[in-house]
Amino acid sequence: MKIVCIGGGPAGLYFAISMKRRDPAHDITVIDRDPPGSTYGWGVVYWDDLLDLLYRNDPDSAQAVRAGSVVWREQAIHVGDDQTAHFGGYGFSMGRAALLDVLSRRASDLGVDVQHGREVHDLSGFDDADLIVASDGANSRVRQLGDDRFGTSVTLGENRYIWLGTDKVFTRFTFAFEHTSAGWIWFHAYPSVAGKISTCIVECQPQTWQGLGFDSLDNSENLRVLEKIFARHLDGHSLISKTRGEFARWSRFPEVTNKSWYHDNVVLLGDAAHTTHFTIGSGTRLAIVDAVVLAQNLYEHAEVADALENYDAQRRAALRPIQAAARGSMVWFEHADRYLDRSAVQFAYAMAARHGLQMPWRYQLHLLTQVPPVRKVRRAIDSGQRWLRAARRGEVTKALPSQRRPSDPLPTDRSKP
Repeated sequence: MKIVCIGGGPAGLYFAISMKRRDPAHDITVIDRDPPGSTYGWGVVYWDDLLDLLYRNDPDSAQAVRAGSVVWREQAIHVGDDQTAHFGGYGFSMGRAALLDVLSRRASDLGVDVQHGREVHDLSGFDDADLIVASDGANSRVRQLGDDRFGTSVTLGENRYIWLGTDKVFTRFTFAFEHTSAGWIWFHAYPSVAGKISTCIVECQPQTWQGLGFDSLDNSENLRVLEKIFARHLDGHSLISKTRGEFARWSRFPEVTNKSWYHDNVVLLGDAAHTTHFTIGSGTRLAIVDAVVLAQNLYEHAEVADALENYDAQRRAALRPIQAAARGSMVWFEHADRYLDRSAVQFAYAMAARHGLQMPWRYQLHLLTQVPPVRKVRRAIDSGQRWLRAARRGEVTKALPSQRRPSDPLPTDRSKP
């Protein structure tokens, strides 16, 4: 099969890897508009379930992803002056550029033609392709060329956010809420490059954004104001705006939905098909799950049309509750000021319960896990669980090379708090 993937993000690259793992005879090209090593953004965050999938589908790239990742333990929620609450658990994060480098190298090793620095303006040069994969992000050019045949809808969130980096090294997933003369503003931060760089996403309501002058300040002035607001949490470290030769800009989150994820021989993958708000931390995982499910359907069905129909039905059904949860999370943060007059512990519980009603005992458990000795025990339990998961998937003892074609059951989706 001759396949062209337009867009060299995690979705397109991992789909190419997954297809080559199932049948090396496929002729696959991945076209990315950016030069090698260039990407927007800073880091991605994920959990054990994604590692489980990666190790089942392609152990070689899974080992490289895990080796390049940072483990963070617990989540800290800072509200105003010296008030802090904690969530348990752990997760993984990785620099986006490093992730793309791992996937690009693995795809090339498997025989995929990965082309960088090439713009695609239309599909006229791909008439001989059996399948065209639109993996070119939320603002997908390929999807737009379809004259709305996919039934695309884009809804913008109310809050403003800006995706930054910082040389402050966070060891936990950290939320910091600060009150200013114009209202509340906060960031979500997590490690990206071990010992060097963290991701820092700043968010606020539109009235705060305007009141602080971010609608008129230039890039350097934006950073100076934000560094001053979050000085206590940055410990004198700097915020970094420039990636891919461009400064980060304030945005409103675009929720992308499509009534169909394919038309003829063009199929949507990852953010081109759907987006989920960054407060649930699922974008990269969902893109990779899309890639595996599409590859598996193409492996199992003789006709491309049948494979695309099944992929569309499976993934759109799976995404409905996840996008609903992400939409609810986005709206909750758009009205976070309603809860910020509470203590940090009470506010953190409201944030944890934003996806739905909780049993009464959940609040008592939340209070208990704020006690330092209990947190210490919970960290030990989390460490044991993490080790067991790693051992089960072959991460602790080096996985042996495998030439078998992956044929495990298709993965299921599970959104994160």
